[in-house]
Amino acid sequence: MNTEPIPTEPVRFDTKIAVLLREDLEPWQRLNVTAFLVSGFGSQVPEVIGEPYEDADGVGHLPMFRQPVLVFEGAKETLKAAHGRALSRALPRAVFTSDLFATGNDRDNRAAVRAVPTAELDLVGLAVYGPRNGVDKVLKGARMHP
Repeated sequence: MNTEPIPTEPVRFDTKIAVLLREDLEPWQRLNVTAFLVSGFGSQVPEVIGEPYEDADGVGHLPMFRQPVLVFEGAKETLKAAHGRALSRALPRAVFTSDLFATGNDRDNRAAVRAVPTAELDLVGLAVYGPRNGVDKVLKGARMHP
């Protein structure tokens, strides 16, 4: 059992993990897209992952992100503009296109994205990670998800 004292001062992150969803998605799609989008950060941006969890009985649990994931929404045009800004800033990002709702596996998902030029991707979701101010600029025009 871990007996280290728990710090009481608030933690302020200099980075941000954000997901931008197209506003016309069904509730199940919003959840599914968000889960898929953020899954890439754990393997490609290891600093976003915190320490493993352990309960009072000493049972271990998987680590999670070390910081909150903020979820935003916007129109199709907002996603397109945000994607362009994320690319221009070279921020780590993940995309989910409308085509992925029709596929059923990872191989077909990657092929569906690969078949469409960047400027023509029909984005329904975008996840981005980076410095807070850079992510804020990428998300310009988006609003917090209700």
